[in-house]
Amino acid sequence: MTEPLFWLGLSILLVAVSLTALLVVAIPALKELAQAGRSVQKLADTLSRELPPTLEAIRLTGLEISELSDELTQSAKNAGDAVKQVNDGIKGVKEKAQNVGIQTKSTFAGLKAGWQAFRKPKRSRRPEDPLTNSSEQQLPELPSGKKLEKLPDLTTNSQLSSDPEDHRIPDQVSDQNPDR
Repeated sequence: MTEPLFWLGLSILLVAVSLTALLVVAIPALKELAQAGRSVQKLADTLSRELPPTLEAIRLTGLEISELSDELTQSAKNAGDAVKQVNDGIKGVKEKAQNVGIQTKSTFAGLKAGWQAFRKPKRSRRPEDPLTNSSEQQLPELPSGKKLEKLPDLTTNSQLSSDPEDHRIPDQVSDQNPDR
């Protein structure tokens, strides 16, 4: 163990064996690493070719979705407006139908009244003279509560004068008051 050359040779042999083992293990790993590098390169090429059109399609799809959403919102608003117009039209039709019903009832009532008036016997259109029927004649009551016995005759010019004192009610007043 004293010989240094022996130890040096043994060390070099161990280093050579270790390097050989390292090369035996490293060569397949390096081959796999090279193959993985080629796969990554192929993937990068594929992504660089297909990713921009895919991203553009996704962007266009997003725009189309937003346009469709806007159109649906506008369509819903238009449908709401149409429903409101239909409701207003229905209300108007109901009101007009009620008015027609009222006018129809009024028309039939008027026709019925006219028919009844037409079918009744005609009466004299000349009113009766209240002065001709003295039995039913009501005598006016004076402010003092007394009642006249008879009305004065004012039909002749001889009783009319220009003096205002002569235009008063005669003194023919009865003391009987039927209201008391």
